[in-house]
Amino acid sequence: MKKLILICLMLLALGATASAQQRQQQQQKQKVLNLERYAQSNKDLVFTTGPRVVLFGDSITDNWARMRPGFFVEHGFVGRGISGEVTAQMLLRMRADVIDIQASTMVLLAGINDIAENLGDEYNEDATFANIQSMVELCWMNGIRPVICSLLPSYSFFWRPEAKNHIQKVESLNARLQEYCGRHGITYVNYHDALLSSDGHKIDTKYADDTVHPNNAGYEIMEDLLLKALGY
Repeated sequence: MKKLILICLMLLALGATASAQQRQQQQQKQKVLNLERYAQSNKDLVFTTGPRVVLFGDSITDNWARMRPGFFVEHGFVGRGISGEVTAQMLLRMRADVIDIQASTMVLLAGINDIAENLGDEYNEDATFANIQSMVELCWMNGIRPVICSLLPSYSFFWRPEAKNHIQKVESLNARLQEYCGRHGITYVNYHDALLSSDGHKIDTKYADDTVHPNNAGYEIMEDLLLKALGY
């Protein structure tokens, strides 16, 4: 009897430990969501009747607004990028950071962190594509013009070295996004091909200081492409 009670207590302890670990993992994911990042900035925006272009994305967009604020100010663009985010997280904050701030156009650059498996979940192209589709459909429902950007030619992730087959995954998702845009008349901005090195797969070292993020020269190329796509 004592042995049985001891076994039951051990199982309860193991269950409590597992539950605590699950809660901790969930809390960590919630922290990564960072839903309040732009709460005050959104309140401080001056609402006008003119067009408002929101650049919505992850660290590439986040760094863009931080490194080259003059580009955003000159054209009245609003930067709403959060480093590390996957498409599911962006979908959750789209209402606050795109719809509720009365965007006229959403320029979406997303998906590289899904491929990097930032939240520890195995990459699923169908799920990533579905999240992007959902963001586009939310734009249509709210009278917002969606503009979809290709993923950059990232070829390794220094923060997630265990992720594999990056180049093939990037090219596959880009091909799917480009076909989707063509089928629905959505503007597609092809940053990928413009930033390629001569080997045709990796981001050119002239345009990036690591394997993922553009430097100033890279952003200059992207800015030219974006302005042409928007008709500026």
